[in-house]
Amino acid sequence: MPIILTQFNFAPSKIVRKLKMKRLYLVLFFLGIIISLSAQEKSDSIKTIPFEWNFNKYRFGGYGEILYQHMDYGPNRNLDPKGSPSDNRGYISVPRAVFSFDYKFRKDIILSSEIEIEYGGTGSAMELEYDEAGEYEMEVEKGGEIELEQLHITKMFLDGKVNLRAGHMIVPVGLTNAHHEPIFFLGTTRPEGEMAMLPCTWHETGISVLGYLKNFKYELMMVNGLDPNGFSTPNWVGSGRQRLFEQSVMTNPAFAARLEYTPVKGLRLGTSGYYASKTSGNSSKPQHMKGLDGRVYVFSADGQYVNHGVTARANFIYGNLSDSKAISQVNRTIFRKTTYPCSEVAEGAMTYSAEVGFNVFQFSNIKERLIPFVRYDYYDTMYQVEEGVTRKPRYERGNWSVGVNYFILPSLVVKADYSSRTIDPSSSVDYNKEHTFGLALSYTGWFSQK
Repeated sequence: MPIILTQFNFAPSKIVRKLKMKRLYLVLFFLGIIISLSAQEKSDSIKTIPFEWNFNKYRFGGYGEILYQHMDYGPNRNLDPKGSPSDNRGYISVPRAVFSFDYKFRKDIILSSEIEIEYGGTGSAMELEYDEAGEYEMEVEKGGEIELEQLHITKMFLDGKVNLRAGHMIVPVGLTNAHHEPIFFLGTTRPEGEMAMLPCTWHETGISVLGYLKNFKYELMMVNGLDPNGFSTPNWVGSGRQRLFEQSVMTNPAFAARLEYTPVKGLRLGTSGYYASKTSGNSSKPQHMKGLDGRVYVFSADGQYVNHGVTARANFIYGNLSDSKAISQVNRTIFRKTTYPCSEVAEGAMTYSAEVGFNVFQFSNIKERLIPFVRYDYYDTMYQVEEGVTRKPRYERGNWSVGVNYFILPSLVVKADYSSRTIDPSSSVDYNKEHTFGLALSYTGWFSQK
């Protein structure tokens, strides 16, 4: 973390000038709710944080989602000067089904694994890429995927206070990556901003040190870096996770860290960061990236309060990329044969979101939970651009969602929500709004253990 803090060029004055202050105040308001509600708890209500591997020999479980969405807008925002044209379309899918297996070789050595099946399995598919003049592209992995999301071995020391982990693991940068199971967010889909800006769920291969110290949970890791040839307009560095080839380049590794603090029951405060000094060394064709660094910084802060029937979450992420103009030029000219997007990438990207809900059965004897909620999600994957890179205001978006979660069981939930997305909310251009109705059935849990 010291590397991130000393190197990170946060430029707070520029951010404050750009933000719509009323939306930032909204996020701060939700954070205030989190902190003020937690203040009602006794400060000594949590002495220690229980260790997470509370099984004897093995356990099997997982999580998954079934999703239906109806949109009143077309998929091509570039077709009309006013934005996406009116449309009437619906989709149903299985975004992910994850199967987890943990095994203890002995009580202090644990193997953890997760296999993720996205959108029904593997295959290839054609994609109509509107960000590249409506070209058809073959997506060799997007017709559906079977992917190893986690495979690592952890050695425990000092009863879990300090642990050493090696293998393929989650990069816990941002609230959703750190807590990505569907019962941990209220919408039918994950917050848009994090999915647009970073890989989500983000998993890489490397080593980490993690553990618990009183009310703190920490993790520091070194993993393979991102491939700058995958950076793009709609997904910033999120599309740079190495997925095209059998091996991941680790010529220049990246470093990530996360710290969580749980001072009282129900309250969790977190901060995380990511630093890659030279992503250009991880290119599949590094000879085309000579003289470039592609340095990436990411900073995140988040909070969550779940107690007394209240669920409140808030999150903020800012990221910066060096040599964005030069990387955009390289990607546009030599990588047409890959499935990477060939679009410009911004120097800076930013997102923040907040959601709050309340269990209306809180004061009854009903064991199920019914939680109406409201969420606001703002993101801009072209928040800051270098001179010579065209800023596309249509990638600045604000999204209001209202909905309800019905928890039949603590690990089984039916969700419904309605969202209204505003394109380029900071300008006077009146782009067409985009409305989505969603239904989801989500679960998570351990099915068997010994």
